[in-house]
Amino acid sequence: MCGILAIFGCADTSQAKRARVLELSGRLRHRGPDWSGLHCYQDCYLAHQRLAIVDPTSGDQPLYNEDKTVVVTVNGEIYNHKQLREKLKSHVFRTGSDCEVIAHLYEEYGEEFVDMLDGMFSFVLLDTRDKSYIAARDAIGITPLYMGWGLDGSVWFASEMKALSDDCERFISFPPGHIYSSKTGGLRRWYNPQWYLEQTPSTPYDPLVLRAAFEKAVTKRLMTDVPFGVLLSGGLDSSLVASVTSRYLAESDASFQWGSQLHTFCVGLKGSPDLRAAREVADYLKTRHHEFHFTVQEGIDALEEVIYHVETYDVTTIRASTPMFLMSRKIKSLGVKMVLSGEGSDEILGGYLYFHKAPNKDEFHQETCRKIKALHLYDCLRANKSTSAWGVEARVPFLDKEFINIAMSIDPEFKLIKPDLGRIEKWVLRNAFDDDKKPYLPKHILYRQKEQFSDGVGYSWIDGLKEHANQQVTDAMLTNASFVYPENTPLTKEAYYYRTIFEKFYPKNAARSTVPGGPSIACSTAKAVEWDAAWSKNLDPSGRAAIGVHTDAYTEKAAESAIVDEQKPQKKKSVEAVVERTTTVVA
Repeated sequence: MCGILAIFGCADTSQAKRARVLELSGRLRHRGPDWSGLHCYQDCYLAHQRLAIVDPTSGDQPLYNEDKTVVVTVNGEIYNHKQLREKLKSHVFRTGSDCEVIAHLYEEYGEEFVDMLDGMFSFVLLDTRDKSYIAARDAIGITPLYMGWGLDGSVWFASEMKALSDDCERFISFPPGHIYSSKTGGLRRWYNPQWYLEQTPSTPYDPLVLRAAFEKAVTKRLMTDVPFGVLLSGGLDSSLVASVTSRYLAESDASFQWGSQLHTFCVGLKGSPDLRAAREVADYLKTRHHEFHFTVQEGIDALEEVIYHVETYDVTTIRASTPMFLMSRKIKSLGVKMVLSGEGSDEILGGYLYFHKAPNKDEFHQETCRKIKALHLYDCLRANKSTSAWGVEARVPFLDKEFINIAMSIDPEFKLIKPDLGRIEKWVLRNAFDDDKKPYLPKHILYRQKEQFSDGVGYSWIDGLKEHANQQVTDAMLTNASFVYPENTPLTKEAYYYRTIFEKFYPKNAARSTVPGGPSIACSTAKAVEWDAAWSKNLDPSGRAAIGVHTDAYTEKAAESAIVDEQKPQKKKSVEAVVERTTTVVA
C-alpha cells in the first residue's frame, strides 16, 4: 500500500510550503517506505510514498501521460491493467506499473473511465492543460482516502488523516465508489450495482458459479513481483483463501519469489483458538506456516501506536487491529510485502452470528447491503491500516467487484440460516466448496462456526483490555463522559480509554466525526437489537455476546452431519443435488 497526498489551490507556493508538503507526505512513509515522489505545478502538489509491489524498478510515482500534461498519484492495485493496455495501444507506456493505465485512460475516456478499473485504489489526477483535477476511491473503500479543506481555499486529499488533519479546517472520509471532479465541484457515485438499491434479488443459487467467481478473485490478486503470503486464522474465510491460493500455485507451476510453497501467517496468545485452527489448516494444505505469539501486555503497550495508525476509536476495530498490527511487523521482518486476507465475507453472506435472528430474507438482504456500505469504516480500515503501518499490503478477494455482484444477486432465501436444513451461516459459500472428489478443506473445517477475530486470538485478550481500561478510567470519568465527549459519547470504560488516546493524536471535531457514531452494542449494529431485544442487554461487541448462538455443540453437530453424509455413499449428495433439494424445500 502506498501513501498519497495532493493539494490544490494553495495560496502559498513558497519553498517553505514545498517543505511542508514533503513533511506531511513523510507522515505516510510507513505506507510506502520504498521511494518518495513530488510533482509541483503552480499552486498544485501531488506527493507519493511508494510501496513497490509490481514493477519495483521503474514504477515510481507520480505517473504521467506521454507529454506529462496529466499527472496521477495512486494508492492501490489495478488487477486488469494488462487488459486495459490492450485498449490503449496508441499510447506509450513508460513503466510496467499497473497504475500507469489511469493517466492514459483519462486521456482516452475522460472522467468516465473509473468503472473500467478492476482493483483496489484511491487516486488523484491533475490535468495541467486546464488545471482541473479528479479524485476517486474504489467501489468498497478497501484503500483509505480523506478529503479536506484549508482556510486559504485549498482542497486536500490524503491516504490517511494524519497527513491533513493539522492543516485543514475540515475534512471527511472520502466516500467509497465516488469520484470528485473540480469541474463540477462535487462528489458523484461512479459505482452503481444492483444490490446498492437494497432490493431483494431472485437469482437462483448456483454453487459452481459462486466457486468459480471466488477462485478468479483470489488468483487475480496473485499479481506481484515480491514475496507474499496469506493471513490464516483457521476460520472459513481465510482457510478458503489459503486453499485456493495453494491449489493455484501447485497447478499452475507459478514461480514466485518464495517458490511454489505457500506461506501462511497467524497470530494469537499461546493456546488461542486461532492458532490451533490455523495450524490444522496449514498442515492440511501443507503450507509453510508462521505462527506468531503475543502477550496481553505487549498488546496493551502497542495500543497508542495502533490508534495513531488506524485512526479510529471504535472498540471492535481496535481490539482486532492490535494483533494484526503486531503480526504485520513480524511479517515485514521476513521480507514479505503483500498478503491475502479474508475480510468481507461476513458482510456479503451474512456471516455474523446475529444474522441467525433475521426474521425474513428481505431484512437479511438489506442488512448485508448496509454492512457492505460500512466496510470502509470498519474491517477495510483495520486490514489496510494495520498492515500498512509496517509497509505490508493486504489484498481482499472477497471484495472483488465481480464476486460481490454474483454473491449479492443470489436469492437471500439460500443465505438464511436454517439449522433444521443443516444450513449454518454462510452455507452458500461452504456448500460451494464442499467437493468430495477433490476437497478444498476437511469437512469439520469447512463447517466450523465463526469466531470473531478479536476473540479468536485468545479470549483473555479482550478480558485483559477491559481490565486495563478499568484501571485507567474511573467511575466518575465514565459518569461525566457525555459532558467531556458529547459527540459519540463512550458507554464503557474501554471505549472511553480508546477515545482519550484518539483525541490526543486527533483533537479536531472533524477527526472524531470520521468515526462511525452511535452506541457500541452487540455486533456493532442496532439491527441485532431490532431482531432480538435480548441483544440490547450486552454492550460488548464481542462474538461472545451471541449467547445461545455461538456454541461448540452446534458447530460439532453440523460437522458430524457432513461427515456422516460423506461416509454413506447411498446418501451422498453432489453440490447440484443439494441445491435441488433445497430449492424444493424453499418452493
